[in-house]
Amino acid sequence: MANLKVVVVGGGPAGMMAASIAARRGNTVILIEKNNMLGKKLLITGKGRCNITNNADISEFIENTPVNSNFLYSAFYTFTNTKLIELLNKLGVETKVERGERVFPVSDRAKDVLNALKKFMSISGVKVHNGEVADISLDTDGKKKIVLKDRKFITCDKVIIATGGLSYPNTGSTGDGYKFAKKLGHTIVPVKPSLVPMVLCEKEASALQGLSLKNVSITVYKNGKKMYDDFGEMLFTHYGVSGPIVLSASSHIRDLSDAEYKISVDLKPALDFETLDKRVLRDFEEFKNKDFINSLDKLLPQKLIPVVARLSGIDERKKTNEITRDERHKFVSLLKDLRFTVKEFRPIDEAIISSGGIAVKEINPSTMESKIAPGVYFAGEVIDVDAYTGGFNLQIAFSTGYLAGANV
Repeated sequence: MANLKVVVVGGGPAGMMAASIAARRGNTVILIEKNNMLGKKLLITGKGRCNITNNADISEFIENTPVNSNFLYSAFYTFTNTKLIELLNKLGVETKVERGERVFPVSDRAKDVLNALKKFMSISGVKVHNGEVADISLDTDGKKKIVLKDRKFITCDKVIIATGGLSYPNTGSTGDGYKFAKKLGHTIVPVKPSLVPMVLCEKEASALQGLSLKNVSITVYKNGKKMYDDFGEMLFTHYGVSGPIVLSASSHIRDLSDAEYKISVDLKPALDFETLDKRVLRDFEEFKNKDFINSLDKLLPQKLIPVVARLSGIDERKKTNEITRDERHKFVSLLKDLRFTVKEFRPIDEAIISSGGIAVKEINPSTMESKIAPGVYFAGEVIDVDAYTGGFNLQIAFSTGYLAGANV
């Protein structure tokens, strides 16, 4: 094997994987990280538990990647979720599978995953340098010049750019890779937040602040046409909505400026209209002498009751035995279709990932090498690919990192 000098820029999961694999191929590898610690963003994934990957078939990884999924065929099939889990097991991280086939460390500690990746780099012979890259340039002899902020520089044969996107900038994802790639001649697809909470127009949303709903379904409508639905957990906040199914839904919303998006929440998705109507009727009969507002405790969370009562149009002080059939049907319809209007996304620094980045048409999908700047490779979120929640994005980081490292 040729012994090349390889520099990896970025110490996240993609960079650490790329560096380790490149070193195991017999290369001299230096990883440069501008933070004072590696994997800063990795530590906050999965609420600190680290949703490593998903246990689904690889074909489902493609389906769960709405942006440029075809580009990832080689990456996903070369370094699969199974291979990732096997590697982490060998490095001492036991894993478990939870709802939605999400894979977590048994310890529920993201730090254990980070320590395993650091161990992998160490035993592979990767040297870690703490510093911030200011510029990457190509010399006429094919060498790469990595200039640091302190004006020192490193000359190498190959460079892997794995600097992340723009989400969670306090973890170091500040778009440096886009700047380097653009200077090298690459096209940067405009970067937007993805897997991001949403701001709603209706004042009722803020009245529900702090309410977490489990086992509900949402449907997203674009200009009145159904375009996406999901089932799971969501959270109301002071500005609107968040939570797993809301974050995934945000990936489907692209053009808020010239389209109207509505989110419909089905509070009782397990019951069809007729079954739910019978259930409500039973509650009304049980509490027939109570005011409408006081008859809903068995049916709904306390915080939701005044909001739903107001939206139903039924006088909250009306006795339940006086509620008409039409009024009850309107109320049941509301429970099956509580609708809100999307105003805007929250800022990109609140997004789990960013959408956009280096155009995939300019990267070789089998090697992750630039088609424009030979000897330059890309891995992870810096590329214009993104997926839904559930461990799919971390697998993208590991798989593209592996491919880049294996091909330098």
